[in-house]
Amino acid sequence: MMSSQAKSRRAEATEATREALVEAARELFAERGFSAVSTEEIVRKARVSRGALYHHFTDKRDLFRAVFEQVELELVDVFTAALTDDDLWTGVIACVEAFLDACAEDRTVQRIVLLEAPSVLGWSEWRELDAKYGLGIIVGALEELMDRGILERRPVRPLAHMLLGALNEGAMLVAHAADHAAARAEAAETLIYLMEGLRRPSA
Repeated sequence: MMSSQAKSRRAEATEATREALVEAARELFAERGFSAVSTEEIVRKARVSRGALYHHFTDKRDLFRAVFEQVELELVDVFTAALTDDDLWTGVIACVEAFLDACAEDRTVQRIVLLEAPSVLGWSEWRELDAKYGLGIIVGALEELMDRGILERRPVRPLAHMLLGALNEGAMLVAHAADHAAARAEAAETLIYLMEGLRRPSA
């Protein structure tokens, strides 16, 4: 019977193998795109066996999904870091700015989240996962803004979905633009203009 210490070491080794696969795939997908990267390249870069890949992931698409979710979680951290409790409205605007900065400057976000994921995962799954990570933050921010009287009270979830859609469209404009910096500036100005229209005049 395997000891608890041996089980712990085995679990750590298993997790390390999975992390190595995700990191290797992330770097290759960000550099060349999903279709241009083979599973052989991924396992070679991760220094694991082909069997290890299929132990952790169903196929290359399943591995891409794990990479995508990792990047989405990092974007959640970007949002969370930008929010400030003392001045929530300023924090919300900072979230928009930080998100668009990532879309304009981070090759991994551009390629994996915005350019590759909609086609690799399919529009429905991409939208579902994007909502899984982004929608909750937007809902929470809107509820707090309404509680503080900065926004008028209204149904939160429909508004959150509309704002998430606007953010995604702005991000797509930035990612597909020839001049990322110029597109980022235009997208930020437009999104903030839309958000200011929701703000109560006295707030």
